[in-house]
Amino acid sequence: MKVSIILNPYSGGRRGRNVLAQVLPILQSASVDVTISETTHAGHALSLAREINLKDLDGIVTIGGDGTLNEVVNGMLSRKDKQKIPIGVIPGGSGNAFAHDLGLLNPQEAAQAILGQRPTAVDAIRVELKGSAEPVYALNILGWGLVTDIGLMAQKLRWLGERRYTLVTVMEIFRHKARPATLILEDREIVDDFTFVIVCNTIHTGKGMKIAPKARLDDGLMDVVVVREHAKRIRLLKLFAKLFEGKHIEDPLCEYYQVRRCALLPEKEGPLNLDGDIMGRTPVRLEVIPKAFSVFSKAL
Repeated sequence: MKVSIILNPYSGGRRGRNVLAQVLPILQSASVDVTISETTHAGHALSLAREINLKDLDGIVTIGGDGTLNEVVNGMLSRKDKQKIPIGVIPGGSGNAFAHDLGLLNPQEAAQAILGQRPTAVDAIRVELKGSAEPVYALNILGWGLVTDIGLMAQKLRWLGERRYTLVTVMEIFRHKARPATLILEDREIVDDFTFVIVCNTIHTGKGMKIAPKARLDDGLMDVVVVREHAKRIRLLKLFAKLFEGKHIEDPLCEYYQVRRCALLPEKEGPLNLDGDIMGRTPVRLEVIPKAFSVFSKAL
């Protein structure tokens, strides 16, 4: 077996090299031929996956978080030669939502899944962004509204560490504003004021939040979680507290849909959260690409 590892040494509080040290002996003891490339800047993993020679490779292995995996998948799906090979997902980031859905949060177990050579085809969400000539692909979430405001503010308060997310969530809820938009779900059109819309491919996002508890990586559907603007702030706080257990979808404030296509057309252009990074702006159109790529997994 021959694999190429794309390592992000900066993800997860610079734990990438430590994770590599845990899994490399496992791969080498199984006589896996390993080459390693370290990323040095944003977009580097994308260009590596787009340009790497896939001949004679059995897989590309990512060591990093959801952002690193997103770049590798986008690079592979945008290759001119249209070639695709399985991807091994070894968690080395701060969130690892995609690895969470695979049940591979332990790096050693993730390495064993690669050795098992059981590729599983999974979905991706094709995203058409305003002003972009080429589509991008979301593997985890695409968020708009309050969730994006939280992400933007959290970036400015990195010095507070992980606790900043709790603080920023409270701050943004108490100053949240109405966002008029048209949400199109298949052939259904909803025109209203919204608090947030999150389109999901995975169950988990962030550090273990079950934002879309009905999601499956291979069902050909995206899960859309919607909260409209008609909510008092104290009820929003209680709703956010339910996210880690996935119980928010039982709250009357929350609407939950499963669709193949959707579009978000706000009255005012605004930023988007794509797989944890602030990327692109509305309006946006999305479509599930079933079995878009494959990953080494235990079983879905």
